[in-house]
Formats: sequence, structure tokens, C-alpha cells
Amino acid sequence: MTKPAFVLPSVFALCLAAMPAEAQLARSFVSAAIGNDGNAPNCSRSAPCRTFQTAHDNTLDKGEVTVLDPGSYGAVTIVKNISVINDGVGEAGILVSGGNVAVTINAAGASVTLRGLTVKGIGFGGGSGIQFSVGSALNVENCTVRNLDGPLGGTLGVGIAFTPHAAAALQVTNTIISDNTGDGIFVEQIGGTANVVAVLDHVGLYNNGGSGLIVAGGSSTGGAVMATVVESVASNNAGTIGAGFATDTGTGGAFARILLVRSVASGNSKGLLSSGAGAQILVNESAVYGNASGWQAINGGQLFSFGNNAVGRNTTNEGPQSPLSLK
Repeated sequence: MTKPAFVLPSVFALCLAAMPAEAQLARSFVSAAIGNDGNAPNCSRSAPCRTFQTAHDNTLDKGEVTVLDPGSYGAVTIVKNISVINDGVGEAGILVSGGNVAVTINAAGASVTLRGLTVKGIGFGGGSGIQFSVGSALNVENCTVRNLDGPLGGTLGVGIAFTPHAAAALQVTNTIISDNTGDGIFVEQIGGTANVVAVLDHVGLYNNGGSGLIVAGGSSTGGAVMATVVESVASNNAGTIGAGFATDTGTGGAFARILLVRSVASGNSKGLLSSGAGAQILVNESAVYGNASGWQAINGGQLFSFGNNAVGRNTTNEGPQSPLSLK
């Protein structure tokens, strides 16, 4: 017996109708005004989700979460190659308290981009901003991370903690890290011998209780942790063991270096500090001005000047540093 011709097309149409409810999207949307996490797994533009976490969980690897309007979108743990993007619709915020982390990145082999986000601590047990432990790269663009609190020296109160266990790269551009009780940005390779690279371009590091930027190699067994800082400012950072810009490493640890170009360290407890054998800071066309301690190398650390810097009005440690020639 021959089946009617309409049967197969009808079954096919039913399958197509069922597919969108089960498929994830390459681009998902979040909205504070009309978003609802019940719209998952399809966080579409016309039916967006409410939180970053739900949108992330229902977006394809190498996909993107797009912010449609201002609002607070909650903390997110990222475990895949993804971008979270706000391109000027207003503040896309994450409020942090209770010892929580705003953005946790644990995404093996993945490159993650965060653009246009505001992370703000609101007390009630402290919190942390962006913590990267596993992944290939982190790009932070046009973001603000501020008011995080917690005891100095711990993981709480740190703006960006970039602590991979393998080779990885950090890029921070046009971003403000301010008013945190810990370090503004902390970069360290945890164990192993791989190289970690960081670039800060037009970054403001203001009023942090630790260092504005610290590049550390003490927890590694080799390799290098190297940061390039261009046209950035560290001001009024008050760390007793840190500085506006600091490198720190110990015996057997990774080589730790900062190349500082056309940047400013002012009003800090220490402007520049290089501490430990294998720690270096190289300074070119920059200003070290009005710090309690200007530029200092201790415990075998090294500080090199290209001889074209403005250094003045520091209370101590204004002497010349080892020269590097311009070429």
C-alpha cells in the first residue's frame, strides 16, 4: 500500500518546528527591560534572556552575548570561547557582594572578550572582579571595575586576577580599575614554566589598596610573566608591599618584567617597585612624580631607564637607574 504523499512533508515540518526549541544560538541577547530567563534556550533579540549566566549557558561555543539595554545582569562563570558585549546601550552592570566573583573564567583553550561592562562591589562580605584561571586569552575593553573589598593580600578586593596555569595572554584596553581594597590588576603564572603575556593600553589604575598593577613570578618554576603598559596611569595606590607598577618574583620563580611606555605613576606609596632576582621594570618616556617612594629596585630586582623620563617630587628614591640606550 502506498502512503499518502502529504505524510512525509508533514513529519518534516513537525521536526523543523521542534528544532528551534532545542538549538542554541551563536548570538544571544540579554535585556533588563523585557528579558526573561524562561526564554532559554533561545535568547533571541525578540525574546531575550535576563542574566549573563543563562545567556552564556545557551550560546554556542565561539558565540556572543549582546546587551540590549542598561541593567544589572548578575555574575557569570565562563567555560567556553565567548564574548560578552555592550556597545554603548548604557551601563551593563554586575554587582558583587558576599565574597562572590563577578566574572569567573575557566575555559580551557578559549579566548574570552568582555566589552563595556561595569563591575561594582557593594560590600556585605566583599567580592572580586574578574578572575581568570584557565584559558588561552582574555580581552577586557571599555570596562570599569571598582569598589571591591576584602582583606589585603587575599583574593577578595582584586579588580582583575589573571592567574593561568599555562601559557595565556591578557589584553586590557580603555578600562578603569579603581577604589578596590586589593590590587587593581594582578598577573601571575601559577606553577609550570609557560610564558604569560599582558598588555595594558590606556588603562587607569586609581586608589587601589594594593598595587595598581603587579606582575609576579613567585608561584612558577620557570618561564616568564611579561607585561607591556602603554599610555596608562597608576595614581594613589597605597599598597605597603606594592606600588603603582610592581614586579615581584623569588628564587626559582618565573622571570617577571614590565615595559612601561608613555605612562604615569603619581601619588602612590611607591611609584615603581621591582623586587626579587628575576624581576625587572624598563621605563621609557614616562613620568614618576609625586610618590612617597619614586622608583626602587630591591632584593635583587632591576629597574632600567632609557634616560628620557620625568622623575621628580618623590619623597625618596629618585636616584638614577641602570641606563638603556635609545636605538
